[in-house]
Amino acid sequence: MQLKNGAHLSYCTNIHAGESWPAVFESLKQYCLPLKAALSPDQPFGIGLRLSNESSVALAEPTNLAACKQWLAENQLYVFTMNGFPYGAFHFAVVKDKVHQPDWTTRERLAYSKRLFDILAELLPDGLDGGVSTSPLSYKFWHKTPTALEQAKLDSCRNMIKLAAHLVRLKEKYGKSLHLDIEPEPDGILEDSTGFIHFYQEYLLKQGKVLLAAELGCSLAQAELHIREHLQLCYDVCHFAVGFESPAAVIKAIEGEGIRTGKIQISAALKAILPPVPGLRRQIKDELSPFNESTYLHQVTMQDQGGNLAYYPDLADGLAQLDDLNWQELRTHFHVPIFAEDYGLLESTQVDIVETLRLWKKAPFTQHLEIETYTWEVLPNDLKLDLRDSIEREMRWVLSQVQ
Repeated sequence: MQLKNGAHLSYCTNIHAGESWPAVFESLKQYCLPLKAALSPDQPFGIGLRLSNESSVALAEPTNLAACKQWLAENQLYVFTMNGFPYGAFHFAVVKDKVHQPDWTTRERLAYSKRLFDILAELLPDGLDGGVSTSPLSYKFWHKTPTALEQAKLDSCRNMIKLAAHLVRLKEKYGKSLHLDIEPEPDGILEDSTGFIHFYQEYLLKQGKVLLAAELGCSLAQAELHIREHLQLCYDVCHFAVGFESPAAVIKAIEGEGIRTGKIQISAALKAILPPVPGLRRQIKDELSPFNESTYLHQVTMQDQGGNLAYYPDLADGLAQLDDLNWQELRTHFHVPIFAEDYGLLESTQVDIVETLRLWKKAPFTQHLEIETYTWEVLPNDLKLDLRDSIEREMRWVLSQVQ
């Protein structure tokens, strides 16, 4: 849905189970139509579409794509952003680090991303820019040596530049500006603002513009402009909060490098303030334990009394640290509902969302806002609510922050 300042707000449909196009299409009908009636009855309602590789292949078929376009038009719906991070199964399966497969070192990831943009170019209304968020290159622990990690960055850069060339050509064909929104995540090769900026400057711009200039037959200066337009940041609030990065510092650093933000993914992490009281620590551990589930990775960052940080690959590893009274706070990559700040003895990083949206409202640095709470099915039972009502509640909460 379009906001008063011309930006667009939606929620990411990766929260709905279903990898086939018929299953995805059915979920759009089941959820987006009543949400539009409730939230945007007189204006078009935007969709943040998630397609698996399987469903993207099916939707790219001309008959399916034409039917989808007709259905969107008939119901005053539109697609302006897509989630191209999870390639395969994302629900009712052990995802964990497989969410990064295939990574940006592979032809499969490149082909999938090109296909998503081909679809988006057809679905995106005229006059709007469109984005597809993607993984932070790869899962860093798959690359065991500095040499292997360096090679993964180089291979990822080459494939992203090939995609940028594809986006330049799509713009020439459709007149629409499309951008890949790279999403730093804990334990990705790109996991924080420092790593993202370094990759952007030292790989995409320094090395990538030479490759792109050769591919397109343009100048190095023009190649750099193309990279800045078509390769951008996906600012996932949860991910940066897990790393204890403040929204103001991240936004200032990104803007200071002249890098654009393709979209804000509005999401909250789970956190626990850890008082130096053993009995209370045990209660906090008991409340955290139900979030230690087997589907997704829930990376943990611990902060000690001196402000030092330590990182653990999953929540079980973080829970094992709670007996050490030197730790004063735990944050975990578990997307919890954004409309709540307190969860008993636990909290969320909702304050980072409030601050991000305050800064955005003051000086909008992207046109795309997308709510991404995808963990409804794996939340502890006492937090599971009706999904449609929960989506509406999250969207109304965001509207209260930005309007």
